[in-house]
Amino acid sequence: MNNKAGKAAISAVVWIFLIGTSLFVLYPLVYVVSAAFSPQQNIAALSIVPFGDGISFENYKYLFENTDFPLWFRNTLIVATATTISTVFVCSLSAYIFSRFRFIMKKTLMMSLLILQIFPSFVGMVAIYVILLRINGLDTLWGLILVYLAGNIPYNTWMVKSYLDTVPKSLDEAARIDGASHFLIFRKIVLPIAKPIIIFLTITSFTAPWMDFIFPKMVLRSSKVQTVALGLFSFVTDKKNLFATFSAGSVLVAVPFIIFFVITQKMLITSLGGAAVKE
Repeated sequence: MNNKAGKAAISAVVWIFLIGTSLFVLYPLVYVVSAAFSPQQNIAALSIVPFGDGISFENYKYLFENTDFPLWFRNTLIVATATTISTVFVCSLSAYIFSRFRFIMKKTLMMSLLILQIFPSFVGMVAIYVILLRINGLDTLWGLILVYLAGNIPYNTWMVKSYLDTVPKSLDEAARIDGASHFLIFRKIVLPIAKPIIIFLTITSFTAPWMDFIFPKMVLRSSKVQTVALGLFSFVTDKKNLFATFSAGSVLVAVPFIIFFVITQKMLITSLGGAAVKE
């Protein structure tokens, strides 16, 4: 009886802990969703009970009629897509070169990439700002894309290179005997085998810039090139307190993001668990 009572007590404590943790995590999300449909704008006036103020679509109407939200969304999509394409191309190609070729200062360059990854990105903000100023990249989407690309290269090159090292070089040699060029070997043989790591790189490269605030705040200035993060955060400043509108925009941004995650979830798990071909 004592053993059963002890197990029941432990089970009750575990259930209480899990339910409490779930409520602690889910309540802010539910609160933001309810605020998106609330007729109240000020966060202090919102009911702490989700959907306690009723349901209204005025926040979404205001978002599309009185703001540049569609333009912000388009800019963010351009930045995320261009960053993904450029990151996958540059990192996979550079990883192939480091994995398959021998050249002077190869180890030094690889170590330099590793050292660059150690330092936080905000350490070089002043240098990044000066460089973009010199090349007229401030307040442009391509300047922001360059920043993301430069930040993605060190770690992702190491990651893809480590995967390519497990791909047998005998496949390259066989293709080279048949007259294939290095680029053809890379495109037709290496990339299909490295598909799991390429998929993982594609997903992470696309999601990273989606709601980033720090670098767009530093690079972008005019409203025509603002991203979603900059546009939404402009609703919750010292001069503005449009928290409900901010919540409505957050929900609109999160919905396609959730759909994208659900669609690519299986790919992501397969990529993480994909076994590398070893010699």
